[in-house]
Amino acid sequence: FSFRKLWAFTGPGFLMSIAYLDPGNIESDLQSGAVAGFKLLWVLMLATIIGLLLQRLAARLGVVTGLHLAEVCNRQYQKVPRIILWLMVELAIIGSDMQEVIGSAIAINLLSVGKIPLWGGVLITIADTFVFLFLDKYGLRKLEAFFGFLITIMALTFGYEYITVKPSQEKLLKGLFIPYCQNCGTTQLEQAVGIVGAVIMPHNMYLHSALVKSRQVNRANKREVQEANKYFFIESCIALFVSFIINIFVVTVFAEAFFEKTNADVNGVCMNASSPHSSLFPNNNETLEVDIYKGGVVLGCYFGPAALYIWAIGILAAGQSSTMTGTYSGQFVMEGFLNLRWSRFARVLLTRSIAITPTLFVAIFQDVEHLTGMNDFLNVLMSLQLPFALIPILTFTSLPSVMNDFANGL
Repeated sequence: FSFRKLWAFTGPGFLMSIAYLDPGNIESDLQSGAVAGFKLLWVLMLATIIGLLLQRLAARLGVVTGLHLAEVCNRQYQKVPRIILWLMVELAIIGSDMQEVIGSAIAINLLSVGKIPLWGGVLITIADTFVFLFLDKYGLRKLEAFFGFLITIMALTFGYEYITVKPSQEKLLKGLFIPYCQNCGTTQLEQAVGIVGAVIMPHNMYLHSALVKSRQVNRANKREVQEANKYFFIESCIALFVSFIINIFVVTVFAEAFFEKTNADVNGVCMNASSPHSSLFPNNNETLEVDIYKGGVVLGCYFGPAALYIWAIGILAAGQSSTMTGTYSGQFVMEGFLNLRWSRFARVLLTRSIAITPTLFVAIFQDVEHLTGMNDFLNVLMSLQLPFALIPILTFTSLPSVMNDFANGL
């Protein structure tokens, strides 16, 4: 084992792990904490482990064949299944892009104390397209470093909320290692399914299989391929462990502070704190429902304005970091399935326009609560698209004709 070699292979796994930290994931985390307390932490852990195993398969496919998943699909499938697969993956990418736009717009609205309306935040997210295209010119390694910086911001901001709230460590460990859900109903079950849909992103397998190609590996040398597989797997383990810890921060903060709270409880605290957002919570005994926007507001009411702004910075980092990974996924998928060599600028402009149009429509004609409600629908969409990525990756990595000596036994 060599730390120097591990450093040389470090990058693709952290870019891939950003999909585990996008605004859709953060919203799923806070809702599971508020709805089920600590009871669904084991679902989050299992989903992350399954995600790691699938990402390992994707990385192995890219290292061994020198082709990413979309290119292998292009070679192995007939025209009709190939087109269907491409459309399904594009749908997943657009859905993911919409979540990033929604998250970024909400974060900008919170940071500006509501002065920048939601539709303004949505329009501002168009600008990040050009920022990332500018950064991309300086090489993948520098872009990987920038994404590492954004992950660090997320770890610090959500870690701050965790330290401020001080969740019960005993309940945390019980929730992680004992699969239970006492007194759970339909709402908790829906949330458990939502966690899986939010964590395991279908287009992320296409992305990871392509990102590993950025490292030079002599595929004629079996030992070198084995070594690359080993270091990419170690890096993926570290990256997903970091993302898992950040997800735990969010779940446990809302489980400790807001589980079984009513609207009246929060309304009283917000009124006492002279929060301008008190009207968000009617003075009744219904169970509190939170999303990315309301989550920031209740943190501000209970733990001071700093908690709200730090939360918004974390959401903004999540939205911005996942923007470029979605762009990369779209580029690789289009090139692989259709043999289309569009410029990254044209590709970004197309997907971002498709994602922004419905989001902008909702932002103009509805309020923030309806905008965040789109996340639930989009997480369901991700769950429905999952088989269209799982079937190819599980099939190809078990075929000796594709993977040679590196085919899976099962």
